[in-house]
Amino acid sequence: MSIKLFGNSKNARIVKNGKKKEPKKKEKRTALDRVVAVFLVIVMLEALYCTAVFSNISFIAKYRTIWIETAMSTMSHHWLATYFIPPAVVNAVTEQVDEARAAQVGVNSSWNKGEKDAQHKNNYHNADQAEEIEQLPPDQAEFYTLFSEIDRDSMEDYVKKNPSVTASGWDKIYINEAGLDDEGTDIYTVQGDQVLAIDAENGVLLIRVRGSGYRGVLALAKDSSRLGVFAADSLGSYGAHAGDIAEGHNGILSMTASGFIDNGGAGNGGNLAGYAMCNGVEYGKAHMNWGNKRIELHEDNLFYITDSQAEVSDETTDAVEFTPALIVDGEVIVDENCGWNAINPRAIIGQNANHDIMMLVIEGRLTHSLGTGVVECAGILEEYNCMQAMNLDGGTSAIMWYDGEYVTQCSNEALPEGRTLPNAFVYQRAE
Repeated sequence: MSIKLFGNSKNARIVKNGKKKEPKKKEKRTALDRVVAVFLVIVMLEALYCTAVFSNISFIAKYRTIWIETAMSTMSHHWLATYFIPPAVVNAVTEQVDEARAAQVGVNSSWNKGEKDAQHKNNYHNADQAEEIEQLPPDQAEFYTLFSEIDRDSMEDYVKKNPSVTASGWDKIYINEAGLDDEGTDIYTVQGDQVLAIDAENGVLLIRVRGSGYRGVLALAKDSSRLGVFAADSLGSYGAHAGDIAEGHNGILSMTASGFIDNGGAGNGGNLAGYAMCNGVEYGKAHMNWGNKRIELHEDNLFYITDSQAEVSDETTDAVEFTPALIVDGEVIVDENCGWNAINPRAIIGQNANHDIMMLVIEGRLTHSLGTGVVECAGILEEYNCMQAMNLDGGTSAIMWYDGEYVTQCSNEALPEGRTLPNAFVYQRAE
């Protein structure tokens, strides 16, 4: 064995058989550094956790609440909140939901408060086009009056590129680029949203709505006398798809209506949740409990929102129950603290100041669209002058069908037609 010394004795390195031996002090320092690094990471993670869970900073508190609401809104995902977040914090959010539910009690539609303001808003959006429309040929003027939401410049450009659209007259215009594989049109609304479909004969306008993390479809149906709630023929045993219900009742447009008893995700739509009325026929064993709402379509073809526990009006022809109400007499009654802002698929029914039926479905739990909360939905509807609106059963049940195809995607991609439903809102074809 050969031994060589290099350098002075203090920093000497011993070489045995040609191999260098590092000082033990350096090995100890390296191990200590690793321990310190791990400790610092743990401290940082703990600090981040405490900030996320306990901070009252508005931005953090907002998204913590959304996280908890989203987790707690689906039975199978409760653990995403309860496993990581202390019960006191989760309970504070659920109590907030209870408070929001209580605040909705007694808030009912009258169609008096706010109507003039909503109508003024509608006129404001179209004031720059009104005089020009009056100078147009009668069929064009009638078209733009009916579809006051359409931006005239973009519509005219589209017609120039596609002259066959008006070959049968403006009252027969039919444009449909609303399918799941379609890209929509180059026509836009005055509000700046893309138009997906125009059906002048049936008075239907489909609009693409988008926001941060979501997309959906807003349908405006111009003749409220053609709307009704129609039950699945097999209600009581199992439900039916929204499109099938529509086709069975001369429908051209349909969407989710009542909720149903889900039995942990195994429900088939046959067991109606709460009360419903379909063309004067009552369904359901009992009204939804205190704090829920009912939207009634009356003989005057207007929607009225009331409490689920209230007596059903003698004027009612069709009705469903759910919660919450979003807009009552033109006033948004939900806010960031309302308790329904979980990131989920959404289905909303409403009516605007022109008495158009408004159907809004937001896709969710998908890679291209996570979903959104009811406040965002209320904002979309408010842009189109909504007077009355109520949240319906969302989640996997949220879906919209138009003229033979589904124009929104169910949150479960294995269900291209969505879930079977107890009933559906159906807008019928012109006779």
